[in-house]
Formats: sequence, C-alpha cells, structure tokens
Amino acid sequence: MKPRVALLDYGSGNLRSAHRALERVGAEVTVTSDPKVAVAADGLLVPGVGAFAACMQGLKAVRGERVIGERLAGDRPVMGICVGMQILFERGTEHGHAAAGCGEWPGEITRLEADILPHMGWNTVEIAKGSRLFDGIADATRFYFVHSYAARSWELNPEPPLPSPQVSWAQHGGDRFVAAVENGPLWATQFHPEKSGDAGAHLLENWLASFR
Repeated sequence: MKPRVALLDYGSGNLRSAHRALERVGAEVTVTSDPKVAVAADGLLVPGVGAFAACMQGLKAVRGERVIGERLAGDRPVMGICVGMQILFERGTEHGHAAAGCGEWPGEITRLEADILPHMGWNTVEIAKGSRLFDGIADATRFYFVHSYAARSWELNPEPPLPSPQVSWAQHGGDRFVAAVENGPLWATQFHPEKSGDAGAHLLENWLASFR
C-alpha cells in the first residue's frame, strides 16, 4: 500500500509543488485542513511560505499546532518545510516583532546576517553524521533555498539516554544556519525538497521510508 501523507493546508505554502513531489515518490496525498484527517495519516507534511507570525496565525486557525503535538505524542511522523520548519521553534522575530511558535524545539528564528537577502537559490548542506533523511545523498549535493530568516543556533541537547537530534547545517554570506533536523518522528528542512529535483525527491523517499 502507498504511504498516506496529509499535506496540511493552513493558507501558507506551495501545496501544488509539494503535492506533485510526494506523488512522484509514491505517496497517496491528501491536501487537508481537517485535524482528524491530518492526525490519521501515516505522515504529516507542514509546508510554509511567508512571514513567521502569519504562518502561525494560519496554523492555529486549523488547530495545526495541536495536530503536530498529538502526532508527536504518538511517535507519528511529521515533516516541516521552510517556514513550516521555522514555526516548530519557540519563537520567531521579524522586523522587531516577536511571535510564539509551536515550541517543539527551543530557540529563535532570526534574520540572517548576510549582505544579500533573501538567500535564494542552490546551496550545499553539511549533512549530520548518520542522517537517515540524507541517506544516499552526498555532501556536495545542492538543494533549493528561499528565505531571509533561519535558526542560527541549536539549543536542544538532551542528556543520555535520550538521543541527540541530528542537525545539518548550511551557510550563506558567512552566516551558518540550521538546514535540516531529525528529532525522533519530527523532521524538517529549511530548503525546499519539492523544488530540489532528484536530490529532493530522494530525500522525500527517505522520509516515506521512515514510516515503515
């Protein structure tokens, strides 16, 4: 059977591209804002484009933060993309205004310190050792980014026996930021796998494989 993925529709994100990319790698995709459907799927994909605060407002309107929390409490896969990754952190600050995020990870989303913004185009990722998300993908592989804000530090370092999250990094204009995270059933990328060609498709295949 095809893995069933709920693509969360909360008014933010390129749903069409993500839908096509997931179907390309063999998923049965349902675009939904229904919390029951989102909770019941094998995997939940949370896209995101635009401002942090606006995305959080849209997410709360469909009870998306509760859906994410309920799925994670049951050890069920969730993946965030771009601002869909950023809203998983405690807070985001844009233009001097702070907004609360989902709080799944500690830390703050802030503006990149680079001469040229947004960071738009292809870039490589410093892949975490033992990554399942990037399994079969080389460090020199390029992914497509479009953003001006990011998590520029990582603060969650649990004590053993809890496993440490696998954090992959990228750089733009000399500023280093979190490019991807694998934290139990919660995975996320700052870049857009659905716009990253064969490499992005391979990465999404790895996510689907984690369901089994």
